Amino acid sequence: MIPLLNVDNLHVGFGDDPRTSEVVRGVSFSLEAGQTLGIVGESGSGKSVTALSINRLVDFGGGRITAGAITLQRADGTALDITAARERTLRHVRGGEIGMIFQEPMTSLNPVHTVGAQIEEALRLNRGLRGSAARIATLEMLDRVRIPDARSRLGYYPHQLSGGMRQRVMIAMALASSPRLLIADEPTTALDVTVQAQIMALLAELRRETGMAMIFITHDIGLVAGIADHIMVMQGGVAVEQNTTDQVLDHPQHDYTRHLLSAVPHFTAGKAARGDSPRTGNCTPVITVQDLVVRFPVSSGLFRAQDAVHAVDGVDFELMPGETLGIVGESGSGKSTTARAILNLVEKRRGVLTVKSGRSRRPIQMVFQDPYASLNPRLDVEALLSEPAIANGQRRDAALLERMKFLLDRVGLPADALSRYPHQFSGGQRQRLCIARALMLNPEVVVLDEAVSALDVSVQAKVLDLLIDLQREFGLAYVFISHDMAVVERIAHRIAVMFAGQIVEIGTAHAILSDPQHSYTKRLIAAVPAIERRNQHFTLDATQVPSLVRRAGYEPPQALWRKAGPDHQVRLEPAA
Repeated sequence: MIPLLNVDNLHVGFGDDPRTSEVVRGVSFSLEAGQTLGIVGESGSGKSVTALSINRLVDFGGGRITAGAITLQRADGTALDITAARERTLRHVRGGEIGMIFQEPMTSLNPVHTVGAQIEEALRLNRGLRGSAARIATLEMLDRVRIPDARSRLGYYPHQLSGGMRQRVMIAMALASSPRLLIADEPTTALDVTVQAQIMALLAELRRETGMAMIFITHDIGLVAGIADHIMVMQGGVAVEQNTTDQVLDHPQHDYTRHLLSAVPHFTAGKAARGDSPRTGNCTPVITVQDLVVRFPVSSGLFRAQDAVHAVDGVDFELMPGETLGIVGESGSGKSTTARAILNLVEKRRGVLTVKSGRSRRPIQMVFQDPYASLNPRLDVEALLSEPAIANGQRRDAALLERMKFLLDRVGLPADALSRYPHQFSGGQRQRLCIARALMLNPEVVVLDEAVSALDVSVQAKVLDLLIDLQREFGLAYVFISHDMAVVERIAHRIAVMFAGQIVEIGTAHAILSDPQHSYTKRLIAAVPAIERRNQHFTLDATQVPSLVRRAGYEPPQALWRKAGPDHQVRLEPAA
């Protein structure tokens, strides 16, 4: 059988002399129709550059293919050498025959056009659909990637959607043209496991229906284990190992492959949950949240009262000193809004928030998902670390300098890092800087909003170990928000499961993960990808995500709970 795609001895470089600065060196593979190749490796290994070279998008980023051949068998049966193709030809290939899903949707979506207009544009260019036909097809794609309130979301702009929803729009755009080859570059990084499972099921269904081939790039080996026929492991621009999925996972030959597999957090359904609970004696909570409500108004007509998005509706929990509360749930479930309300970064409609302020005037600090966006690129590390202290009334003196050096040492960075700038650090090092900055004011609580989701698995493991060590050393309490259940299992003492703006189940990590009671929690845990679950086939779930947009004046019914264990409560579900 003639392969759909054949890559032979690919070399890619950057700069004025790309041959001397190659980041991909001698990569070769072939892909048949209907097959999926998983490409795994850490940041800088050359995964994305390899993918961008296949449709020559690397040309627009300063890269150049210096050697090798990329041959695509087109729909009309002709073979196209992509390395020598003209731009006019490539414009028809991109989108129409080779689809692409990028990792960062906010930089891939046009901020001045609605998401509906952008999907319709892809349908018009690649399938010739216009008017009502394009609108109907757009709605179908948004429904298939589980965008709630799809009809109303057509008029939304990218900034009005959460990160996970923006990624779903990107996936809908790529799939709208029914490409013969789909390149997915970390397509589910920003998605929670239930939506991720639906996207994986959708991709698998499309592959079966259309014979679409796929190149799936990820750092989540557990995820690629469930979808890939073959795996290629990359390190330093070289493919160090290639084989069938089972052979790579069960009998890895290269040391780097074994290193990656050992660093993957394995989900054990609560067996590996932390047993060192700080809930002993009569300790006072550092945070008490009661009936927290956050709503965002939406336009609903000139003479009508405004509707509102009920982003958070009646959330209650306590956080003890030295405790980690993991908050999990779908994108748009209210996790990050809850975190921002705790820090007064969003205005709450009502609710009581009690914070114990013992050793610090600023008892709560936050670490965000994207460390590069959190650090001012024009400031060196010394200025970045001293900034919160100076804003809090401290002087830039020898004592402050010693504090900075102490914290840099504790997060595993050298003292000479003080004179360096954010771009001079790796992603994992930048996140360590953010952690050090959060600790400058000696807080009681640190809120971590997807703080390790963008990191490679080996770096992620080191940062999680660091967070646990710092918690024990400084008595820190964490609110840890994540969509990665294996990571939450590793760090959390207790877990709160959020769905549609409400907590539906809360308790110890062991109880929640080993004996889930709420139907949504069960779906969440069943969708967790793992190497041990590689034979699990994702199925499309018809369960609809309820709309969070409510008419003016609407108040939800009072929550009813039942006790499922000593520290395990579940919200009663409405009768079917």
